[in-house]
Amino acid sequence: MAFTELLERAGGVGLFQTLQVVTLLFLSIFVPSQLLVDNFSVATPGHRCWVHMLDNGSEVPTNLTPKALLAISIPLGPNHEPHQCRRFRHPQWQLLDPNTTATNWSEAATEPCVDGWVYDHSTFTSTIVAEWGLVCDNQSLKPKGQAIFMAGILLGSLTWGFLSYWFGRKPMLSWCCLQVAVANTSTVFASNFLAYCGLRFLSAFGLAGIILATATLLVEWTTTCRRDFTMTMLGCIYSTGQMALGGLAFALRDWRALQLAVSTPFFAVFLISWWLPESARWLIITGKPDRALQELKKVARINGHKEAEKTLSLEVLMSSMKEEVASARAHQSVLELFRVPTLRRRSCCLCVTSFAIMFSYYGLVFDLQNLGSDIFLLQVLFGAVDFLGRGANTFLLRFFGRRGILASFQAMAGLSILANILVPRDFQTLRVVFAVLAKGCYGVSLTCFAVYKPELFPTSLRMTADGFLNSVGRLGAVTGPLIRITHQVLPLLPPFSYGVIPIAASLILLFFVPETRGLPLPDTIQDLEKQFLWVPSLPSRVINLRRSKSHKLCSWIIMELN
Repeated sequence: MAFTELLERAGGVGLFQTLQVVTLLFLSIFVPSQLLVDNFSVATPGHRCWVHMLDNGSEVPTNLTPKALLAISIPLGPNHEPHQCRRFRHPQWQLLDPNTTATNWSEAATEPCVDGWVYDHSTFTSTIVAEWGLVCDNQSLKPKGQAIFMAGILLGSLTWGFLSYWFGRKPMLSWCCLQVAVANTSTVFASNFLAYCGLRFLSAFGLAGIILATATLLVEWTTTCRRDFTMTMLGCIYSTGQMALGGLAFALRDWRALQLAVSTPFFAVFLISWWLPESARWLIITGKPDRALQELKKVARINGHKEAEKTLSLEVLMSSMKEEVASARAHQSVLELFRVPTLRRRSCCLCVTSFAIMFSYYGLVFDLQNLGSDIFLLQVLFGAVDFLGRGANTFLLRFFGRRGILASFQAMAGLSILANILVPRDFQTLRVVFAVLAKGCYGVSLTCFAVYKPELFPTSLRMTADGFLNSVGRLGAVTGPLIRITHQVLPLLPPFSYGVIPIAASLILLFFVPETRGLPLPDTIQDLEKQFLWVPSLPSRVINLRRSKSHKLCSWIIMELN
């Protein structure tokens, strides 16, 4: 907790924090476009089999209308529209008789689309699905491609969580911006779907580092009183990016043009990111006090706090952070998250929470086409309600605890998804209402979780814990799209899973994780043991016991409560 005092000596919140926040928020507005661009570049357009009589200009009879040619060439599907994956082996001329029903055909009279498909280009001029035929028997490749992308974020979260401890937050951020820019721009030159997935995997790997470093730098350079507001702003910027993606995709209907539009800004961000200072917390913890002092004085100068030149010295810095440095040297492995009982309980509960949120969230947002025909409007609507949900955190976190907010809104999101199961597909408006409600609840949950998570771990393990929990969450994000493959066999399994799992996770969170509202960031594991003293709902008799002579008994009570 001593670093909070050092930050106050450097001017607290001033011009530096404003410039840093603006830079990192400018970067963050492009992150949702990378995450959700597949809703448009991999959208599935309307399609039917290619047939000679309809699509070969030299064989089209002049005495028949296109509608009549379609009727004798393509059977009707389950929705009484032309079948998307089968065609008649031979023209069914008898169907031209008005007294003949078009539904009397057998599988033996049809065949798959051996000559490919004809796609509806009224919505998109070009998509990956149309270019590489990801329909019918190949339709499972679409969720698999989305899962590969999320697997890249999974491995990236785990890898960057470790590397950031050794190389720092700032170099990681700059490198990841360059990696995302190069990898995702290269997708426009991909010759097949496998190459596209490989490049998207590399892009996702770097994107995980950007998400991780951005949140950590914002948290570690922000005072306690401003932390809620800063993280809420970050969440609102993510929502703004979602809305911007809807408008951008509406303007650019070709998937290559869209990929370039969401990728090239990362080249500019790569250049801008070099002015950002390294995290002074990290420099102190890793034994670089000279650089930490330089960064703190630089921040003080930007903030116009001239007295810091006299009040900030190496001796003051080392004496203030003595316990934190000693703690960091003793705790550098991810295994430390599970060795101490307090950390073990928190880590396990947050693993469940992180998995549940991301599993259900990405299962919902990657299935945009099933909610309505105007996916551009839906994307903007999802972003708008997400913005309102995240923005509401500014007021919710001021008056309510993190734990209660996260658990309640996570449960509400799950209930909304379960309610949607009961709504018939003909009631599209009602289905959209429930889906939008769930998306808004996840907006609140994700922002609250971003604020809550770093407050539960000491500085020496915060980045490692964040990377580990992000990895667990991304495992849920990988599983979310993959479970949609079971839709044809078990249609209720995906939505049922998306609803029940977050509800169960909210109960675990509510009963086994402590409240942290109003607390400074803990710098050591010992600080975690003291957090119970700040919990408003903790009975006063427990605090009195802690101060009594029965020290061993009270310590056991405290450990059980935490």
